[in-house]
Amino acid sequence: MYISCCTWALSGSEDQVLLRLAEAGFRYIDFRPFDFRSDAAQGRMRALKLTPSCMATAFGMLEEAALDSSSPGGAAARAHICDALDYAERMGVERAYMLPGTDAGADALHRYAESARILAGHAEQRGIRLCIEHFPGKALPTIADTLRFIDDTGHPNLHLLLDTGHAQISREDPVEAIRKAGDRLGYVHLDDNDGVGDLHWALCDGVLTVTALTDVLKALHDSPYDGPVSLEIHPTLPDPLDALVRSLDTVCQALDEC
Repeated sequence: MYISCCTWALSGSEDQVLLRLAEAGFRYIDFRPFDFRSDAAQGRMRALKLTPSCMATAFGMLEEAALDSSSPGGAAARAHICDALDYAERMGVERAYMLPGTDAGADALHRYAESARILAGHAEQRGIRLCIEHFPGKALPTIADTLRFIDDTGHPNLHLLLDTGHAQISREDPVEAIRKAGDRLGYVHLDDNDGVGDLHWALCDGVLTVTALTDVLKALHDSPYDGPVSLEIHPTLPDPLDALVRSLDTVCQALDEC
């Protein structure tokens, strides 16, 4: 198991962001579809020995674009994510994820499922595992809802992105979720909060304990999952880099207990 982090936690030039993460001890990074597209940025990434781990495909999507839309916004959303997946392939990324829509009605979920099948096929052709993140307040607010949707959609290249902070909000046990997901688990976000808001605090700054984190990591070790755990920290925290560094230390401590 290895540790990645979401680069959008940090502000500044791309060169500064990459340098700060490398100096903090990270070797794997998640990024957005509009990040690091220049030859200079990609050269810097290679020089710092930072390996792209995952693509967050929904960032930068036009406001009117939505995968569950019956208007041209649906096609625009699919085009955006297809472009993101094409970029991910060029960068050697093997995992990517997208978010649920906001409409939990049957018709909207049907349209979202159709989009998901198309995009899962597009990702599969590029050797990328496509995940759906369960997201409180959206159409798939729980892990259980998302796994059921993935099963009902029926595409073999649709997987779950498990977010431990979101599980705290929906009051779900991530260890049990890992067992139930099995080989449908495609990616893991680690973050913390107060159990109510999606705050993306440093690990163990909220309701998460080292014991609970260790249990999650043990469950992952015993599962078919072979990918990274990725730290997702909110960029508006007083010191996001400090939050990333402390979270990295916490995961390393918990891994020592596994």
